[in-house]
Amino acid sequence: MTITMTPGLRKFTLAAHITSSVGLLGSIATFLALAVAGLTSEDAQIVRAVYLAMELTARFVIVPMAFSSLLTGLIQSMGTPWGLFRHYWVLAKLLLTTFAIVILMVKMELVGEAARLAAETALPNVNLRAAGMQLAVHAAGGLLVLLVPVVLSVYKPWGLTTYGQRKQHERRVSPQPRHLRPRQPPHGYSGDIGVWPSGGIVTITLRRAHMFGFIGFVLILHFVILHLAGIVGGH
Repeated sequence: MTITMTPGLRKFTLAAHITSSVGLLGSIATFLALAVAGLTSEDAQIVRAVYLAMELTARFVIVPMAFSSLLTGLIQSMGTPWGLFRHYWVLAKLLLTTFAIVILMVKMELVGEAARLAAETALPNVNLRAAGMQLAVHAAGGLLVLLVPVVLSVYKPWGLTTYGQRKQHERRVSPQPRHLRPRQPPHGYSGDIGVWPSGGIVTITLRRAHMFGFIGFVLILHFVILHLAGIVGGH
């Protein structure tokens, strides 16, 4: 499947990807700062406030930003010549982001447990300190892991994958037959979204007017993520 985006939509998705990626890094850095404050502060009220703030930051900011970064990155890859599996740096970004999200979702239970301990038990608490130490270490590790895709996006190292080399070779030595080329939109096409089968290849063309649908989809996705995380409709 090939996704063809108009220049306006391509810029929009790029801006959304950069915003969510930068926001993710900033929110994790904030989470790490709160974790350090929770470990070093001797004021019980500050410690309670810190761990409650950490839970809110993780559920309402970090998790949505992480999935937004992954989603917009996938759309950018499939809608540009870089592709999703053609370049090692793109594939590395995908694997690192997916790995970070998996670890994040696994540790959400620990975030909630730390907030519960801070709110319900007397301080200082040994179990809370152990949980806080784990959260600080994982936040620092996650921040370092997610800095790697930033470097990859700038330097784009390693070149083409084997799959990318094969595709590039096929394009050079065997131009795509006319009947397999994506067809042009039919005359009078409204410009919202069109799907035309052409010799087993499906080309999806997105137009500027479809931005609002994309925004709505992202908002719905965020609601689903928060529901799964136990915030919306949770017990």
